Amino acid sequence: MKLQHLGTDTRKDGSPTLFATDHDSYVLQSWKIPDSDKRHIEIPHRLLGYLEPGWCLGTRLEDTGHGTFILSGEPVTDPEALSQMNTPDHEQSIEVPKAKEIRPDDATP
Repeated sequence: MKLQHLGTDTRKDGSPTLFATDHDSYVLQSWKIPDSDKRHIEIPHRLLGYLEPGWCLGTRLEDTGHGTFILSGEPVTDPEALSQMNTPDHEQSIEVPKAKEIRPDDATP
């Protein structure tokens, strides 16, 4: 899987990071959640600002109330994708579907 870097929201270490894949999904590299499985990560709200116009994450986001979301997806195991990332021990990467953004004000009367 080939990755296209869309953006990074970091204070150090070059992540959390958002990538687009070459097969209509997103990869998010971000913080592990203690005592959780490898399907869940925590991302800063600001990381969503790097999504491609007209697209959104095709997964449910749970607001933590302190500037981050918890979300789930498939753990990234693809060797090609992993080789394109530098993942520190306190982080992991998940893949989530890419979904078309549909807003209530997009409806035509």
